[in-house]
Amino acid sequence: MPFYSAIIRNAFVIDGRGGPGLKADLGVEGDKIGAVGSLSGDTAEIEIDAEGLYLSPGFIDMTSHSDTMWTLFDHPLQESFLYQGITTVMGGNCGESLAPFTKPEDIEGIGVRIEKSPLNINWQSLPEFLGELERRGMGLNFGTLVGHGTLRSASGTDIARPAFKEEVDRMVFLLNQSLNAGAFGLSFSLGRSRALFARDAELHRLLDELKKFGRPAFHHLANEGPDVIGSVSRFVALSRESGAAGHISHFKVLGKKSWPSQKQALEIIERARENGLALTIDVFPYTSTGSSLYLLLPAWALEGGKNAVLKRIGDEKERKQIIEALKALTLHYERVVVASTRLNAGIAGKSLKEIADSAGILPEEMFLEVLAANGLEAEIFNETISEANLDEAVLKEYAAISSDGAGLGLKEGPNLPHPRSFGAFPRALKSFVREKSLLGLEKAVYKMTGLPAQILGLEKRGVIEKDCFADLVLFNPDTVSDFADYKTPRRLSKGVEWLFINGTPVIIEGALSGKFAGRVLRKKSNS
Repeated sequence: MPFYSAIIRNAFVIDGRGGPGLKADLGVEGDKIGAVGSLSGDTAEIEIDAEGLYLSPGFIDMTSHSDTMWTLFDHPLQESFLYQGITTVMGGNCGESLAPFTKPEDIEGIGVRIEKSPLNINWQSLPEFLGELERRGMGLNFGTLVGHGTLRSASGTDIARPAFKEEVDRMVFLLNQSLNAGAFGLSFSLGRSRALFARDAELHRLLDELKKFGRPAFHHLANEGPDVIGSVSRFVALSRESGAAGHISHFKVLGKKSWPSQKQALEIIERARENGLALTIDVFPYTSTGSSLYLLLPAWALEGGKNAVLKRIGDEKERKQIIEALKALTLHYERVVVASTRLNAGIAGKSLKEIADSAGILPEEMFLEVLAANGLEAEIFNETISEANLDEAVLKEYAAISSDGAGLGLKEGPNLPHPRSFGAFPRALKSFVREKSLLGLEKAVYKMTGLPAQILGLEKRGVIEKDCFADLVLFNPDTVSDFADYKTPRRLSKGVEWLFINGTPVIIEGALSGKFAGRVLRKKSNS
């Protein structure tokens, strides 16, 4: 008679493939799923009566920033993610990864949301970085992409010009080294300063290398507003020319004037998929973005990197030009809320309009004052996404669900994280399934489990099946909910009763066990 480490009885099991669920028992055997079916005659160390609860694979957050926002180090248990039912996160998104480096200073400019000292960096290569994470321990599983911007820095490329051939050769070498060490793919953010001067020849060389390994390319679109059509077209063209699978991270269309463009953007993707291209997207379930304030500056003002931007803001003539460009954008400053700044100036939670009015200056002037005072390190919430567009996008068969946030601890602070860091996945279940009936529960779970695992090439995760890793979330479908909002974003989600990571219970009857059960995940090379 089998003896399991845990048996979950009478659960409604959703296997992560999108098909109908069924009532069954599940036996956990070590770090794997030992059996699914009727286990009435079997026993276990832990026996759970899951009557009325749903059991699914642990949620996979494929667009996460726990690495570049440094929270893997500051909050290694990743409590805010665990309470959402997240068991695996993918880092290295949006063109930025924490390896490879050739010198500690390469980290400068990565994730300007946080302060980092080169003294914290005791690795260069991807294997060294992943080894450091293993030494420290993590609350959930972590894998990483390689950031194109990081490759440019590590190769010695001056971000204010196109790369020379020998620099591209170094990028390709570093990419090859990282993919062999287990990186899951390559990420781009072609609208950010590190990549503004990247030419197609450089991108093609990297994508050709990626194709050899059969790994995907993740893209933060260069423009998510007025030129979203052009950015999606370039994404498709790069994917077509390289043959590498392509994925758009946190797909969205920003700004009311641009909202009608989403239909055409999705049609471009769908035509390419019909022609055989492997293209996918992910979305997060909020209508406000959480991003760096400096990214609202016109593209020409971002050229040359951080010091060049600050110099322009300080130059009287160029400052006036930037202000005129900002006025032309017709930003709704009452909807642009400061979330965090490097200096604690007491402005977190206030809109730029409120701050400007209290100082008696124009919002555009305050915009630049906040950037200058904080060395560009200012994060904002910006209510700029259409709810109808969000609903349309999440319904697409090729759309996964992500957080675009970072796992955090429970400690309060002066700055405000985006509520997605505490509520994205339960919010998706509550909003898309329970409230709007846009998705069936099985389909929503698929978009959080099986589909992300398929896009990333994660093996033995994202589905419930014998011999797969026991990453499991047992939740109440009637009560699973987010409670974090923009004023009080550190409120934990509820409804996850049990959470297993690699067979270890990390949430027991709604409470954290405190166990660090996460593992570093490495993609096996097939090059």
